[in-house]
This record gives sequence, C-alpha cells and structure tokens, in this order.
Amino acid sequence: MMNKIYHYKPNGEVPAGESLPEGVHRIALGVEYCGTRLRGFQKQKHDPQTVQETLEKALSKVAAEPVALVCAGRTDAGVHATGQVIHFDTTAVRPTKAWIQGVNTQMPFDVRVHWAKEMPAQFHARFSARNRTYRYLIHSAPTRAAQAAREVTWTERTLDIQAMRAGARYLIGEHDFSSFRAAQCQAKSPVRRLTRLDIGRVGRLIVLEVSATAFLHHMVRNIAGVLMAVGRGDRPPAWVGEVLAARDRTAAGVTAAPHGLYLVDVQYPPEFALPAVAPGPLLVSQPLGTIGRDP
Repeated sequence: MMNKIYHYKPNGEVPAGESLPEGVHRIALGVEYCGTRLRGFQKQKHDPQTVQETLEKALSKVAAEPVALVCAGRTDAGVHATGQVIHFDTTAVRPTKAWIQGVNTQMPFDVRVHWAKEMPAQFHARFSARNRTYRYLIHSAPTRAAQAAREVTWTERTLDIQAMRAGARYLIGEHDFSSFRAAQCQAKSPVRRLTRLDIGRVGRLIVLEVSATAFLHHMVRNIAGVLMAVGRGDRPPAWVGEVLAARDRTAAGVTAAPHGLYLVDVQYPPEFALPAVAPGPLLVSQPLGTIGRDP
C-alpha cells in the first residue's frame, strides 16, 4: 500500500518525519482567562467576545499577518482557564517577549499569555495532549459572597463532602458517559477514561479536581451537578452509579453553573518540554493531586 502524500495545512497535524514549510514557525502559548464576560473560547460569527477572537486579533497585530489558532480544549461561555494551551503557525519571526508582553498589551486584562515557546512540527495543542485537568470551585454558605461571585459556584445548602466522595468513586475508570454529556455534544464516542476525581475543602471553598484523557461537552459540569445533589442529601451516593449505568442524559439532568469551572492543566509528552505552571486559580494554590489529601 502506498503511503499517503503529506500536504501541509496551517495549524494541522504533521506526521513524523515531515516538517513545516520553509519559513513557517509553530508557536505554542500558555493562556489564562476569566470567562465571566466572554462567550466561550470558540470564535463566533456574530459575537466578538470570545477568547479565540481576542487572541487572534492580538496575535495578528504582533505578527503583522493574519493568525488563526488551535486550542487544547474549547471552553463554554462563563468558564475560565489557567492552563489553556494554544498553537499557531506563522511566518513572523519575533522574540519570545513579543509573543507574551506584546500580545498582552493588545488584549483586555481578562485574557493573558503567560509563556511562549517555538515548537517542533509534530506538536499539536489539541491532538498531542495526553491528559486534561479541570477544577470546579463551590462556595457553600448561607449567603453568596460579593467577591468572586462569578468566579465560583454558590449554593446556600451545606454539602457533605464524604457523601460526594462516595458517589465520585462510581465514575473513576473507563465508562460510557452518555448520562453526563450535553445533548449537542459532537464527540463520536461517549466512552472516556476518568483517571482522577478528588474532592476536598480549600479554605472556604469545596474543590473538585477531575482528570481524564479527554472530556465530553458539559461532562465536568454535569458531574459537578450530580455530586452536588448527593452532597445536599437529595440523592444517595449510589445514585451516581445508577445515573452512569443508565447511559441517558435525562437520568440526571443536573448541569452545574459554568462560573466555578476552570481548565487548569493540559499534559503533553515530555519531549515537548512545555513550561510548568501552577494550576491555579489564585483562590486555590494547592498543587495538582493534593486536593482532599491529608497534609
């Protein structure tokens, strides 16, 4: 069988042994944003208030040429990120400082670039990613806090963390997560491998830390909604297993608000040597894998 002939596509996957066209550079950026006023990551025809459009406009100005980008994972309206990774192809030659400070000066303060690195042709922000981690922040108190009101999810009900942990155990491993995907999810398969789901208290917040190779649309928010129902005592922990087994979105129907959700980390093969960053957000300084663990 003859090998397929490789044809370069901007920002596309480049097979091993192939290279970018002469004069083309692949740049990766580490991006943080507060999603409160934004309409999500993906660019939209009739709404400029997206992370993608904000970044592409700023990058195009610095590069002095049109720039399109690819991200590790698209986030919904109102969702935040501290560890988003993007890449773009460009013929522009700029110092690293220009891709960081120069781009930041062209953007509003709720979108920031923290690092930049020229990457080999085989790097792809989406397809090279091996694991993604989200944190979901919940403020459980009788009165909603005035500060960070749109950066955490508030519930006036007291949540039982131990019950939530018991329910979370049903979700660890590889499962059909049809009950936890949005109706508009476009993923070909509902099967995902959840590698970690930790729950703990950080100061006045309850934090869920969820890791998987990939996620379905609304999957983390739906998991948070189901576990909050268990934490409130509305449902027993075993109900989580029943919802999972049903493979039917209507079995749960609980989608938590977007405000508390953060994409905090994307892992890539070590040969790409991307800069290590604290997962965040600022309200949660604990390293990955330590939420809910004894000090």
